[in-house]
Amino acid sequence: MTVSTTTSKVSYNGNGSTTVFAYTFKVFDEDDLTVILRDDTTGTETTQTISTNYTVSGVGNTSGGNVTFVTAPASGKTVVIRRESAQTQTTDYTPNDPFPAEAHEDALDKLTFIAQEVQEGLDRAIKLSRTNTMTSTEFTVGASDRANKLLAFDSSGEIAVTQEIGTFVGNWSTGTAFNERDIVKDTSTNNIFIANTAHTSSGSQPLTTNTDSAKWDLIVDASSASTSSSTASDHRADAGKYATTAHNTTFTLTATNGGTSGLYSALHYATESANSATASSGSATAASGSATAAAGSATAAALSAAAAAASADDFTDRYYGAHADDSAAQTYITGQGLTVDAGDLYFDSTNDIMRVYSGSVWQNVAVSSAGFLTSTNNLSDLNSAATALTNLGLTATAAELNTLDGITSTVAELNILDGVTATAAEINYNDITTLGTVEASKTVTADSSGEITVPDDKKIYFGTDSDASIQYDETTDDRLKIEGAQVEFAKSVLGSTNTDTTNTGSVTLDFAANQNHVLTLTGNVTLANPTTEQVGQSGFIVFIQDATGGREITLEGQYKTAGGAALTLSSAASATDVVPYIVSASGSILLGTPQLAFA
Repeated sequence: MTVSTTTSKVSYNGNGSTTVFAYTFKVFDEDDLTVILRDDTTGTETTQTISTNYTVSGVGNTSGGNVTFVTAPASGKTVVIRRESAQTQTTDYTPNDPFPAEAHEDALDKLTFIAQEVQEGLDRAIKLSRTNTMTSTEFTVGASDRANKLLAFDSSGEIAVTQEIGTFVGNWSTGTAFNERDIVKDTSTNNIFIANTAHTSSGSQPLTTNTDSAKWDLIVDASSASTSSSTASDHRADAGKYATTAHNTTFTLTATNGGTSGLYSALHYATESANSATASSGSATAASGSATAAAGSATAAALSAAAAAASADDFTDRYYGAHADDSAAQTYITGQGLTVDAGDLYFDSTNDIMRVYSGSVWQNVAVSSAGFLTSTNNLSDLNSAATALTNLGLTATAAELNTLDGITSTVAELNILDGVTATAAEINYNDITTLGTVEASKTVTADSSGEITVPDDKKIYFGTDSDASIQYDETTDDRLKIEGAQVEFAKSVLGSTNTDTTNTGSVTLDFAANQNHVLTLTGNVTLANPTTEQVGQSGFIVFIQDATGGREITLEGQYKTAGGAALTLSSAASATDVVPYIVSASGSILLGTPQLAFA
């Protein structure tokens, strides 16, 4: 038989009742079929066992047969039937026996099946485009070293295993060669920066005023967070002074609240008022005046005390002391018979930071609308991957983008950043045509068609010396070239074959489109001079007599035979002859001796 279809896989949806599913391609053995059930919800794939889970019919039929399940696949299951031929060659030819045409054809069919199955796998693989260049697609980083890392491209556009955001290299120092994506700590402010340009540092800290400040991007504003925490602490301290400083004892406000000195507390004014009232009752003569004066003093003291107490009371009504975390603070407040309201405060003693209730959630005090990470040194102690990603300006989720220091994720969750979006200055490129070495050290993913394109005339290099390459030469001769090394094919290589069942009169063979030609002669044929042959091209021409037979071949000048003899074929009806050829020079096609009368 001929192999006229490239189909080697079919799939169906289970419905809980259907048990018979057809496969539409030939197999030589029931074990050549692999049957898989895929769970549409979880993606789990389970390979079925022949006889236990299903039986096969139609083995050897050109049009295929059926797979019959013992139990009907349920709804939500996808049935996949694949041909996976054994990659062995079992056809044996006995010398001097008649040529076993049927066995030979089966062997050729099996080779074609294997090639189709290999191609089906290749079609699902991530590949460089035909004209792209890369020294090597291998990497040697061990499993433990590449755990929770990304497969990316280095500064030369080569495959590398790297951190997602960057690499923390310690404290900033002058005279140091920093690479793009290096992360450093500014020890003068405790702020964290990432390098956006490779350079050798100069000048001094802080980096916000450094000569090379444009080459750094701020990712953690620890300085502002520390200032906000200090401000909140000063307000709390001053409120306590207003409420509890002893009688006749002055106090000074913190610099945050103006630094005013010589102030008295509400307790002082309350005591003075009481003393004034006691003194007025000791003198009957001066009672009226003293009472009036005392009343005025008491009124003033009360107003001052009320103002101070109101300020202190408002703060104490909102500040609930130190607690280990949000849950502990909330439990304490509700345990006092109170509700948790917007603006309520507590000091997080675990993380040494003030926390404020927004009305729905607890959050750190003084986080700006632009957002910053509340780490005091580096990225190793982040508590929320989602918050970190938002503050860094990234649009991916933690499940998609997850190699920040201190965050862990499985390979299935990370999935090599498939689907992540980012700006060109960040980490996402899906077009290697525009990437090259200009935008090196960026992550590359396939486009929406699952393809990576290499520009015309560019090479993919192999070996430590880059002495072997693959190139699609569009400009010179429109050929795919493999240079610098001998080529060994681990699998069979098939030349394209033109099968023409009607040939009479002048026939011009297209050597550019086909390496081999199978011609059925329905009349006498003249092989006209072609224009598409290439020097070094070789193959075969098969001539098949039709049911009449006796058809003859005439050759035009470019076709050469040994000694200039005519090309004599078998004349019997349906006879098959094979003529090998090789193109020795432009306009010179050398024909070998015809191999006659194949059965």
